[in-house]
Amino acid sequence: MGETENHHHHHHLPPPQVAAPPTVPPNFALSRGPTWTPAEQLNQLQYCIHSNPSWPQALLLAFQHFIVNLGTTVLIASTMVPRMGGNHGDKARIIQVLLFMSGINTLLQTLIGSRLPTVMGVSFAYVLPLLSIINDYTDEVFATEHDRFIRGIRTVQGSLIVSSFVNIILGYGRAWGELTRFFTPIVMVPVVCLVGLGLFARGFPLLGNCVEIGLPMLILLVFSQQYLKRVHSRAHLILERFALLLCFGIIWAFAAILTVSGAYNNVKTATKLSCRTDRSYLMSSAPWIKIPYPFQWGTPIFRASHVFGMIGAALVSSAESTATFFAAARLSGATAPPAHVLSRSIGLQGIGMLLEGLFGSLVGTTASVENVGLLGLTHIGSRRVVQISTGFMIFFSIFGKFGAFFASIPLPIFAAIYCILLGIVASSGITFVQFANSNSMRNIYVLGVSLFLGLSIPQYFVMNTTGDGHGPVRTNAGWFNDILNTIFSSPATMAIIVGTMLDNTLEAKHVNDRGIPWWKPFQHSKGDARTEEFYSYPLRINEYVPSRFL
Repeated sequence: MGETENHHHHHHLPPPQVAAPPTVPPNFALSRGPTWTPAEQLNQLQYCIHSNPSWPQALLLAFQHFIVNLGTTVLIASTMVPRMGGNHGDKARIIQVLLFMSGINTLLQTLIGSRLPTVMGVSFAYVLPLLSIINDYTDEVFATEHDRFIRGIRTVQGSLIVSSFVNIILGYGRAWGELTRFFTPIVMVPVVCLVGLGLFARGFPLLGNCVEIGLPMLILLVFSQQYLKRVHSRAHLILERFALLLCFGIIWAFAAILTVSGAYNNVKTATKLSCRTDRSYLMSSAPWIKIPYPFQWGTPIFRASHVFGMIGAALVSSAESTATFFAAARLSGATAPPAHVLSRSIGLQGIGMLLEGLFGSLVGTTASVENVGLLGLTHIGSRRVVQISTGFMIFFSIFGKFGAFFASIPLPIFAAIYCILLGIVASSGITFVQFANSNSMRNIYVLGVSLFLGLSIPQYFVMNTTGDGHGPVRTNAGWFNDILNTIFSSPATMAIIVGTMLDNTLEAKHVNDRGIPWWKPFQHSKGDARTEEFYSYPLRINEYVPSRFL
């Protein structure tokens, strides 16, 4: 365009060549489909990050976020607490602490951390270090199993407190943000893709524990949320936003009827655990009112081996959170988070871990992938909705009986939702390829190798990890094993390592193919005008924060 407009200025030049250069082969197809220009923000959302639905809707949507986050919380408490020697009462208390800390951390992150609508949920990265703590105490003699549980949880507290400083230093020392400057759209595709796909074991394998509840849930959710909403314009809004809650109620009632009618009276114990609605014993053992307070299990125990072992989990949860933040920015209609925002959110995650260690939580938190998928499912990426959901978390963690009521939902129902939500996150990762040249062979190589290794290496580590947490790395130093086994078991972390290495060393000077001109402005705080709009602190805190931290 520029040439034709300025044409009258320089008459002495020969007219510019209009014909295409001969190197481009002619297009033999008769039809040419439309091409879509890359868009940094999704435009099909009803509410983006800083627009808010009406209050009644916001409350229901927030409750939906609470329910989705609850599944993972119950899953980790019900798998780990019995192995630590805890009883049903301990399990109820652990679920309360986990919910309470989820609420506090989500509130902190949405206010002064990443400012993205991400719920901070429990992280599975901490399972291996947790198992090695459990193994340490299985050989010792304790008066009761409950004493073994208390000793275990106090050791977890000490390890969380110390390893939290890794994240605080990485984050507020701005090192994490500097590392994320190596990211390009080509790295983001496998990383965000695998933060969703890497949790495939939480989808159908978990659903399959009780197919007669899980499968109807999956089919009903897809049918009502996608097909039925096209019937009527009024139904469209209601079903698109709240079909999840409706299906939940219907299938949960169905599971309760099956339980009461005696369908599960003579089946295996495992099936009873997965399918029955009364097998969690949470209602009977949960207290009516209990406010979590610091050091509620006793003083923390610091053991060097376990402290170092948990550092690996702290790093993995940071890496996975970073990937989730990119997906969340995409699905809430924001632009990509710049380096300084990622730094301060990882630093804040460290502070969150410190609080968890003080309050006696079982594991650390990470940004919940499922809840980001929920943003994409409901087309509502509002930050306020997520902030309201923290109210539900804190309320149900203090009033234990009400929380236990929802925590007794059978896990296969949650698994059915995860099948859809995790898929949405994975596909939001694929959309990053629009900023790079997807016809470049070099890009195809980088994408393929990092996607495949990101799934394949963790699969090897998971398949070769014994039930009590001994992975393939078996040296004499337990903490070293824990760190390596944890890092290599995380698909998103492997994708970050393999992707950034390949992308920054292979023909890295092909800047345009890698999509860097699209990407660079979003990595600097002043690079894009919209960054300020999405990520600045609330209530003009900026005026009080030293400028070097902004």
